[in-house]
Amino acid sequence: MQPPKSILLHLDGSARTVERIKLARQLAETFDAEVTGQPCTLSALMRYPFAIEAAAEAVAIMQEIDKDARGAMHATFMEHSAGSQRLHWAEPESDGPWGFARRALYTDLMVLGQRDRNDPMDGELPGDFLPSVLVQSGRPALVLPYAGPVGSIGRNVLVAWKETPESARAVTAALPWLRKAARVHVVAYGEDAEASLQRLQNYLRMQDVQNITLHPGGDKEDDIGNKLLSFAADLGSDLLVMGCYGHSRAREWVMGGATLSMLQWMTLPVLMSH
Repeated sequence: MQPPKSILLHLDGSARTVERIKLARQLAETFDAEVTGQPCTLSALMRYPFAIEAAAEAVAIMQEIDKDARGAMHATFMEHSAGSQRLHWAEPESDGPWGFARRALYTDLMVLGQRDRNDPMDGELPGDFLPSVLVQSGRPALVLPYAGPVGSIGRNVLVAWKETPESARAVTAALPWLRKAARVHVVAYGEDAEASLQRLQNYLRMQDVQNITLHPGGDKEDDIGNKLLSFAADLGSDLLVMGCYGHSRAREWVMGGATLSMLQWMTLPVLMSH
């Protein structure tokens, strides 16, 4: 895969938005890419639906809240993109995660953030934003954790391998980082782990990926999410690459166990693809 040339950056009112902007700017410079920053939040009327039945004055207040919030997001984006010609602001074409996912169809990579339930602005984020965008767009996403510093990414990479289309797409999306990495660790679980790791190693070498270390994780495939996070910490990895598993059921997004664990508990940037 060629380096990403078009990057879609999610903006909201959370404290970690600044970290996402900084990372997107770094990626733009590294890969000679263009970044589109787009807000995706719930309107005040959706967060406080009782206002719809209230007086017109209350509705006007809700609309003013939205205007102020959008203005604050725009100001933050402009402040941290100042001096770069690669970062561009875009107004949403439609509300909700689907509007964001639709724009993602025309980009190479999304930059998203892990949800932080303790952030005062968490309520403005659509409840199923991450799962729905990941599944509906089908595009790779670099998801940043909500805590801890985010330094350089891609020097020491851990790839969670499984013989599935989702995992294969994640590896393909990660090739620009894997080719430059000082160390690439690949772990797999299950009865065929060693053989599948060898097959992946052969593929990666044909893609000019060097310094590969294979790690058969054993036959047991339970609690993979926590195993991966623990292993990434032991290795000192700065990027985890993995497939994203999920589907829609009764208007809810049902995510796979490892995917759900990662979205909830990630401690390092994760490159995911559905």
